Amino acid sequence: MENYAPLQGAPPPASPPNPAPSAAPPGPLGEQERIVLAFERRWWRHAGAKEEAIRREFGVGPTAYYQLLSQLIDDPAAIAYDPMLVKRLQRQRAARRRPRGRRRLGQHPSGGS
Repeated sequence: MENYAPLQGAPPPASPPNPAPSAAPPGPLGEQERIVLAFERRWWRHAGAKEEAIRREFGVGPTAYYQLLSQLIDDPAAIAYDPMLVKRLQRQRAARRRPRGRRRLGQHPSGGS
């Protein structure tokens, strides 16, 4: 039987939630991760560049923030928490990586050499 943290003395649920057949259920999303996802949902509201908003809000540079975000959007708990946002961020990341891969191979993004 799985461990369930008691919520104000409540007994554990009668049956555990049904995870996907071949996937482990996602762990809980931490407060910091929820804050990062909330920021990604609303970052365009900040005046100025996103990088400055990252420094103000999180006290870290953009590189550290984007490393955390990249790990976060691969976390099944993040997908369960906000699937539309996480899928959009995954698509954006994939779109940015495609042109970089072509340049690394010596190809021009337009398809020519």
